[in-house]
Amino acid sequence: MRLREPSSMQPRYWPYVAALCLAGCAGAHPPNTLAGNDGVVPSAPQARLTTAAAGTYIKHVVIIVQENRSFDNLFAGYPNADAHTYGYLHDGTKVTLQQIPFQQRYLDHYLKTAIGDWDNGKMDKFDLEKSTNGALAGKYPYSYVQRSQTAPYWTMAQQYVLADNMFPTLWGASFTAHLTLIAGTADLTPTLSEADVPTALPWGCDAPAGTKTATYNANRVEQFGQPYAPCFTQFRTMADTLDAAGVSWKYYAPKISQSGGSTWSSFDAIKKVRYSSDWTNRVISPPTQILSDAANGKLAGVSWVIPDANWSDHPDYGTAYGPSWVSAVVNAIGASSAWKTTAIVVVWDDWGGWFDDAAPPQKDFRGLSIRVPCLIISPYVQPHVVHTVYEFGSVLKFVEQVFSLPALGTQSAGYTDARANSLLDSFDFTIAPRPYKSIPAPYPPSFFVSKAPSLRPPDNY
Repeated sequence: MRLREPSSMQPRYWPYVAALCLAGCAGAHPPNTLAGNDGVVPSAPQARLTTAAAGTYIKHVVIIVQENRSFDNLFAGYPNADAHTYGYLHDGTKVTLQQIPFQQRYLDHYLKTAIGDWDNGKMDKFDLEKSTNGALAGKYPYSYVQRSQTAPYWTMAQQYVLADNMFPTLWGASFTAHLTLIAGTADLTPTLSEADVPTALPWGCDAPAGTKTATYNANRVEQFGQPYAPCFTQFRTMADTLDAAGVSWKYYAPKISQSGGSTWSSFDAIKKVRYSSDWTNRVISPPTQILSDAANGKLAGVSWVIPDANWSDHPDYGTAYGPSWVSAVVNAIGASSAWKTTAIVVVWDDWGGWFDDAAPPQKDFRGLSIRVPCLIISPYVQPHVVHTVYEFGSVLKFVEQVFSLPALGTQSAGYTDARANSLLDSFDFTIAPRPYKSIPAPYPPSFFVSKAPSLRPPDNY
């Protein structure tokens, strides 16, 4: 089999490794449907390429991060996916998931809440979470967002790849999730991980003096009052390997105050980045800058994109702009000259307290945590649901394969990119690059460009 060359290159043969995979090879999942579902998802492509050609065809990887949604909360009933429309309470009562508007009340989603929801794989204690007023949440977490408000996400899933087995690396909330999307770990020692969130904002080296982080040890005990400030030197990040290889990168993030350091970026917690030229040159605010960068041919090799609070998917922030924001970024790239060489990964940082039926595989004392949605968008993917077990380290491994980078570290040292399944099995480089088809959304890119920064964090937890 000969690989298809990019149109800009002269024909030649490239080394490759081909792997065949029948649809559903990672495990059969019976379809779950809701009345009114209109999406028909073709089976997975038959031919896969593993690693040899990734860097030939992909020159840009864009990682769009959203907030606080489980897979079932956004994709309950999605055809051919593990997308249950029911769940169980802690007493064994079976309940049907109820439709709710996008913006509703807050649910507790700290580390111990995630472990409680998991309940040794039974996934049945979401009703014991705390809600906004501190009362038990009851049946409220057993909900899915109404389809009219998540339509852009469903359209992306129908046109590209929906991954129904993506799991965060660590139990708990947003801070550690965002760290593992740049580092694949949050370990302070081989048996001690950072946990939950720092005691003050901003989360990083710009935090007020005396700010500390919680920790989580190999016995699965969370400890507070530890002597660790959220300005880390204990682990490597993608900035190390990308800079060493001369690969350009940008981290688009919102400011949460007018001061220069108060940017809601996980790299604020990495001392080597925060106090270097990388912080000035590569941490970009406001995040809407990616729209013009894509249009003007300035897309970096690797980009992370974090929303302003006003278009975060966080359930109690009062808007439903999140799907339109993600569509704006995807459409900007799709309309640009970079489309034919780009892979976009859309992922949610944590489950936000919402019910999910999939028991996360336990890789080590840190997790994996409760399942979140993931969309993989590229001209080199065929529409399908992929059942491969992915974790946040899978995103980093894919970046490493595209740019021929080494792993951040070893599995024994806690780096999950070393062990994770790569996203590469969702791609098919034997096909011609697919032309882009715009994703319809209620709010256009100009809507976001016109908005003043909210100066709020996209998540406080």
